[in-house]
Amino acid sequence: MSWTPDWVAFGNRLRKNDRHWSRWARREDTECYRVYDRDLPDFPLQIDRYGPRLHVQLMHKGRWVEPGALEALGEPLLDTVAAALANGERDRLAAKLRERGRGGEQYADAGQADGERFVVREHGLRFEVDLESRLDTGLFLDHRSTRARVRRLAQGRRFLNLFAYTGSFTVHAAAGGASGSLTLDLSRTYTDWARRNLALNGLDRPEHAVMALDVLQWLEAVPTREQRFDLIVLDPPSFSNSKRMETSFDVQRDHPWLIQRTLLRLAPDGILIFSNNRRGFDLHAAELPACHLTDITRATTPPDFQRHPPHRCWEIRHRTP
Repeated sequence: MSWTPDWVAFGNRLRKNDRHWSRWARREDTECYRVYDRDLPDFPLQIDRYGPRLHVQLMHKGRWVEPGALEALGEPLLDTVAAALANGERDRLAAKLRERGRGGEQYADAGQADGERFVVREHGLRFEVDLESRLDTGLFLDHRSTRARVRRLAQGRRFLNLFAYTGSFTVHAAAGGASGSLTLDLSRTYTDWARRNLALNGLDRPEHAVMALDVLQWLEAVPTREQRFDLIVLDPPSFSNSKRMETSFDVQRDHPWLIQRTLLRLAPDGILIFSNNRRGFDLHAAELPACHLTDITRATTPPDFQRHPPHRCWEIRHRTP
């Protein structure tokens, strides 16, 4: 390198950010938040706090981040993060190199042994997380505000959670008084995780069903009256290539079909929340059936994610005559 990273400035920024967001999080009865998001150009990292532990991702972009950079810069980098945010305790950090991919990274293995699972709090609810085993942790912090929105809307409604991952939307809907819910994901690992999250909050009741199945195949079928829901969250991966599918799924290419099939499951006065984190995503509204579309991206982006909003989000309703 022909330059020297300013570790002092980096450490000072981390301490300042953590003081600010920790005060905000206490008011929200939350202990998970983004501490740092590429604030300084020489340090293209994302750092998230999960209670006492830190999830540190070195982004594969910028002038000095290349394959092997995490190993090459790991000691001073992680020492600085640990000193600023973890009382110097390196074992409280889970560090990864995150490369730009086609999407679906939340389902990718991080190449590490199974990590220690522990429980964190969000808006007074409890969730199991694992910072080591996969690229993501079991709780996507950028959808914290979206989950709170679902909780506010859920009272007395039947809730459907598609591509549910670990079921955090379902936990919020159940806590908000949903009359029942159906949680669907292809992975048994994640549906089991969703059941544990419900149980952690005393919400593992018969009216909240969790099933492992291919969501795209399920949507192909004609819905029965019992398969209509008042509130639906549709948050698909950017890309998927399931062994059960004849072709791959790409959210940019396939979202009109996906939304159309999901609207068949939506009650006449229901609400569909559609979101994805595909970079540069363009909603093809002209290819959708007649419906009311409201862009709620800004309303669902938490304050600690404003620097680099990670998702796009819409509220969709049937158009009434």
